[in-house]
Amino acid sequence: MKLFVAILLLVTGVCIACASRSTSSQTSQTSQNNASVPAPTATPQPASVAVSDKPPCSLAMDQAPVLNGLRLGMTAEQVLAQFPGSKDDAEVQAMVSRPPSKFGDSGLLIRPAKYDPKLTEITQINFTLLDGRVSGFSIGYNGPEWPHVDKFVEKFVKGTNLPPPDGWQPYAGMDSQMKTLNCATFEIRVFAGGKGGSLNSVQFRDLAAAKTQKERRAKAKAQATP
Repeated sequence: MKLFVAILLLVTGVCIACASRSTSSQTSQTSQNNASVPAPTATPQPASVAVSDKPPCSLAMDQAPVLNGLRLGMTAEQVLAQFPGSKDDAEVQAMVSRPPSKFGDSGLLIRPAKYDPKLTEITQINFTLLDGRVSGFSIGYNGPEWPHVDKFVEKFVKGTNLPPPDGWQPYAGMDSQMKTLNCATFEIRVFAGGKGGSLNSVQFRDLAAAKTQKERRAKAKAQATP
């Protein structure tokens, strides 16, 4: 009888030991599996998008301001009519008679003071034409020196339907010197700089003409590619 009890106690001890090792093994395996699973990361949130508080300029081409009798869409003849005597200028006639490029663009340079001594504040006017029509022009001024481009814009928009300086977009890196106004079909850029304001300028650009010219160049490039 004592032998039977001893055998029973021995078997029971062995079973308990086996169960203990099994539980320990499962616990260790679970810990290893948990360690191999990466910790959940936070879902990245989309960056906030800066929204400009400047209202868009909805002016169309026929609402663009006329500057010293000049406007976008004029012919070369109409431009020369604004400067009496320019038609007889050999330099000007050479530019007018020069055939346009294969893309339909041409250029014209006018120095107003040659035809009107009172226009000394304007150094020159560069015109670009597309298919015989002015697609852009830049007027260079001989001063004055402005402390900030906003002062130049204030004077420029006076008496026009254009928005005040705070409705214009500053040029990155040149915030105090350049501002741009993007309207429905045209763009105006004002620059203030140079010693004594010698590099001051106002540039007009026909956006539809610029798009047409870009498309023509892209088409020609595509056709030239083997």
